[in-house]
Amino acid sequence: MNAEPSDLRERADKVLRYRFASDALLREALTHASIADNRLDSNERMEFLGDAVLDLIVCEALYRRFPTYMEGELTKVKSAVVSRRTCAEVSDETGLTDLLIIGKGISSRTAMPPSLAAAVYESIVAGIYLDGGFDVVKEYVLRTMTPKIEAIASNGHQENFKALLQQHAQRLLGGPPTYELLDEKGPDHSKCFEVGVTVEGRRFASAWGPNKKMAEQKAALHALQELGVLDPTEATKAIEQIETETPV
Repeated sequence: MNAEPSDLRERADKVLRYRFASDALLREALTHASIADNRLDSNERMEFLGDAVLDLIVCEALYRRFPTYMEGELTKVKSAVVSRRTCAEVSDETGLTDLLIIGKGISSRTAMPPSLAAAVYESIVAGIYLDGGFDVVKEYVLRTMTPKIEAIASNGHQENFKALLQQHAQRLLGGPPTYELLDEKGPDHSKCFEVGVTVEGRRFASAWGPNKKMAEQKAALHALQELGVLDPTEATKAIEQIETETPV
């Protein structure tokens, strides 16, 4: 993983789709402390800066992309996007990890520690920012992180369809949804509950569940399908997913 300067430059150009004006900045961004003569010559300081730059770019992207998300929802998605796990995945998937300049003790391992892969993403973000400016690094971050943003936001919605309905109901119908317990049946130890959801006077198909929480989730799914937010195939899969959950 250690390369000569000319080879490093060529490989970095392809991986980053950006050409550094400063070879020194590029090399510093990719140099791990395990091989640096002085830790000040490694990418550790750049990690610190890159973390802050990444936070700002992702926060702005989420703010603009999800206008109906409240602060808590934005924070949840942001935390997952800028996490060490996600940064490591992006480094590995884009080939950035292979550019990292490391010491022999680490290079002899069969697999790169995820912490190193995550750190080099943050340091290269700082390097591009220092070398090319904010607009350039913003383009790089959005190009490499947008698929993660979409996947993380989508997965979050699959876990909470009530939250997804809350967002779309406000935008499409002008008000928040309200849930009503319509019926319940069965013995105390094995009851089923029917819940209906209404938005600004519009009532959607009700749903049954072994507990109120699951019934509300399924009712929200029916509403999302009627509103065209989820197609029938997505809704069917989601209902199957909900029904496999352990009742609470």
